[in-house]
Amino acid sequence: MPRTKTIDDTEVLATIHRLVQRIGPERFTLAAAGLEVGLSASTLVQRFGSKRALLLAADRWAVERWVDGMDEAPVAGPVLDRLVAGLVHTVDDETTAEEMANSVSLLQIALADTEFHESTRDGAVRLRAKITERLHQAVETDELRPSTDIRALAELVEITYHGAMIGWAIHRDGTLATFLRARLAQLLRPYRA
Repeated sequence: MPRTKTIDDTEVLATIHRLVQRIGPERFTLAAAGLEVGLSASTLVQRFGSKRALLLAADRWAVERWVDGMDEAPVAGPVLDRLVAGLVHTVDDETTAEEMANSVSLLQIALADTEFHESTRDGAVRLRAKITERLHQAVETDELRPSTDIRALAELVEITYHGAMIGWAIHRDGTLATFLRARLAQLLRPYRA
């Protein structure tokens, strides 16, 4: 009879993702993962297949969290405020510049490795679709000017979202969430009705 899992996969992947943010993918090992999660390296291999497979699964978990954050943010209030809140929702206010640098290191892998890239690109496409949906809603509620090019603005919002995280890691001005919220608000200001 198989043993029941004492730590479910979602908890493992969340913990692994936090570990990679803290130490970077270059220093990530199954031994470090096992210590962090409280499972042996061999158990992690049994559950996920390999170090690479575990890292890929954690990355896919993070992409889903990133995209789903748009729907987990509060639903009350103006649509544009909800758009910004959704983008900032999954950003940890305690993130350090070093953790952001480690996230960028993981992004390098995602851009170079086909399987990682498929997950990242799929997440980005779905995120942009959610941004576009919110912007259409903002036109319908008279928050955006009707002449707004929604497609172009959705692309700018996504670019600002990604770029602001890098900008924050460079300038280290306040918290990541505060910096990101301010950059998104600044971008949207001229488009408001």
